[in-house]
Amino acid sequence: MERSKCQQLEEVEGFGCNGLITQQQPFNHQNPTLLFPKLPIDNDSSLISLDIGGTLVKVVYLVREKKRCMTSCSDGAIECHTLDGTLHFVKFETKFLDQWIQFLHSQLHCFVGESSDVQPTGFHKNMTIKATGGGAYKYADIFRDRLDITFDIVDEIASTVAGANFLLQQEIDQEAFTHISGKKTYVNIDHCDLFPYLLVNVGSGVSIIKVAGNKKFERVTGTQFGGGTIFGFASLLTNCQSYDELLEISQHGDNRALDLTVGDIYGDTGYSEHNLSASAIASCFGKVNGNKKLSGYKAEDMAASLLRNFTYLIAQISYLVAAPLGIKRICFGGSYIRGHASTMDNISYGLNFWSKGQVAAVFLQHEGFLGAVGALLNYKKIDLNILAPHKLTAYDSSRLSDVGEEFHGKLEERVEDRLNREVERLKAELDRLQNDKATLVKKLKNLESKPCKLCGSCSKLCSSCETSNISQ
Repeated sequence: MERSKCQQLEEVEGFGCNGLITQQQPFNHQNPTLLFPKLPIDNDSSLISLDIGGTLVKVVYLVREKKRCMTSCSDGAIECHTLDGTLHFVKFETKFLDQWIQFLHSQLHCFVGESSDVQPTGFHKNMTIKATGGGAYKYADIFRDRLDITFDIVDEIASTVAGANFLLQQEIDQEAFTHISGKKTYVNIDHCDLFPYLLVNVGSGVSIIKVAGNKKFERVTGTQFGGGTIFGFASLLTNCQSYDELLEISQHGDNRALDLTVGDIYGDTGYSEHNLSASAIASCFGKVNGNKKLSGYKAEDMAASLLRNFTYLIAQISYLVAAPLGIKRICFGGSYIRGHASTMDNISYGLNFWSKGQVAAVFLQHEGFLGAVGALLNYKKIDLNILAPHKLTAYDSSRLSDVGEEFHGKLEERVEDRLNREVERLKAELDRLQNDKATLVKKLKNLESKPCKLCGSCSKLCSSCETSNISQ
């Protein structure tokens, strides 16, 4: 039996079909493909875009259903009726770029870019494809010399915002979710009420972007203290060989072996006057002193401390940026979140703490592919004017063969569905307000029934107590 291209690729040392080092990829979170059966683009158009970062290369490619190029290498599927074909998502480490270029060369007959000349062999010459990220500049010559591909470079932040807006506005099932105390809850964000929101893109560094609408955004700030920083510290302290290894060993560690807590200072009661529990971290690595050498600390504990404090810091900075802007929704993306439960739990906990429960962290299923998706949407072959928001449904790659074209009806039916959902949302909001009112009434009655704090006898503040209180 002839080996598939993916099987051949897997024989490259350390390189797996999912594009990452298989033995160093303990967390296999899925990035479902998106099926777009009906966008009027050229019949033979199969588009590809790259987001080349310092650590990972993210690839998004749109393939018509009759073509099966590379589909077994992608991470899953989502169905919708917006584009013509299936969007696939692949990621791999930048250090394996040479091997992946070799593999991509064998698949070039599947794709056409913004422009290309088809040769008699079926290959495309002088292809131009969309690319973003710093590596689009750094590796442009390599792609041109080895693949005869020219990069049409798209601004990185603009691509990231466009990708996030697209995924959020399409109302994809299971795309947006919260993650609190280990519980993943999918949320439906009304596209009419999406803006403004804060997009926190956690990469090697962190960019914090205020998104006011489609193509309306501002990079408010950022921090150099990002995923690359934590991995750098972890590499020095624990000899971790990959960020995924850091995430894995952190699961078995206890940050309290190194972090100084409020309880270490105030005792088991904590600092209740200022709402600081005994378990709250007072100082990251605060227990480390010169009396103990590095070898005396466990790698798992150091990894746990690094990850917890990094995620808490990202949550705090995000809230401090959002608060003066009056923004109540913060979405987190970027490859360093990795769909990792503790990472998302920590960000959610920190954001809930600093916002006093007013802001919840929202995460995205395709968190690491925002830039690549946004770059793909820049192809002239894709008419964004017809991308009316409508619901998409997620599928695993194993279910691709079962996907039909009848999932959604006519556009008019989708409009009616959106109106019905809006009615249901308003009903739910009304129920919530009524429940809040009932709770407040109950609390008020409890307060009125309590004895006066001044005289200890009357249920309400009597005139004598009121007079006494005023004189005081």
